[in-house]
Formats: sequence, C-alpha cells, structure tokens
Amino acid sequence: MPPIVSIIGESKSGKTTLIEKLLLELTSRGYRVATIKHTVHKLSFDKAGKDSWRHLQSGSGATAIVSPYEVVMIKSVSKEPDLNEIARLFNEEYDIILTEGFKESVAPKIEVHRKAASPPLSGIKNVVAMATDEPLETNIRQFSLNNVKAIADFLESEYIKGR
Repeated sequence: MPPIVSIIGESKSGKTTLIEKLLLELTSRGYRVATIKHTVHKLSFDKAGKDSWRHLQSGSGATAIVSPYEVVMIKSVSKEPDLNEIARLFNEEYDIILTEGFKESVAPKIEVHRKAASPPLSGIKNVVAMATDEPLETNIRQFSLNNVKAIADFLESEYIKGR
C-alpha cells in the first residue's frame, strides 16, 4: 500500500490549498498521487430514481458508476471505515496518498497552522511537520506555508523514496 500522509489543521487554515500545491509539485516530479478527503457530512453522489440508486435500494451492497472518464463507487457502511481500509481501494497504483483531515488516524500528519486562525492543534498524535506562517516553539519540523518545494522534498525523502 502507498504511504499515507494526512494534512490536518483548523477549518480555513489552508489544508486544501496546500494539498493543491503539493499535488502540482509532486506530479511535476513524475509521482502518482491520490487524495482522500474526510468530512463529517453525509455524502450524496446518487440521486433518487437513478439506476445506481435503484440498485442500492434493491439490496446491492455496493455499486459503481463507470464512464470513459471516471469511476465512482457507492457503498453504504454501518460504521466509518478507518483510513487504511479506504486507502486499500487505491491498491499500489500510486506513490503516495495525501489525505485531508483524519486527525485521529495513526498516519503521519503535517499540520497547517496560521497565526491569525487559531493556536496549533493539541493532543494530536504523529504530527511529523508543521506548515506555518509563524515560527513556533516546538521540536516538530517546520516549513513555511509558502515553501511547497521544501514540503514536497520532505515527503519525497521521508515517504516516497524510502518505499
């Protein structure tokens, strides 16, 4: 399974923006990158009355919608799956999986912190680096939010190349 690194932080801290920039940087280096986004909201990919909705309503445990351009799988769950269960769906097709959220997972985490937003998160396990707009008094490795190349170098050396 590819290595997983979670990008975490408070709402509006810049997690999605950092992931977008890391995707551009890592893919420009030739790496295959997948992403997983965590949300606490109910997802809605299927519309009532559509074929895949009808399949699920009739008892299918899971269904996939496939086109020449994309695949969407819909599967009802009785409990939220853990990050590794989800990541296994990607097989070995990718060099790294970046996730947004999953603060409670065991995956290594890079925390995005903005001074104006809030103090750094506390009580989070396995934070390996901080992407921040201010120097912090911590032993955790720190990167400037604007230095995406350095963060990508870190991901490359610590997680991708050592695979």
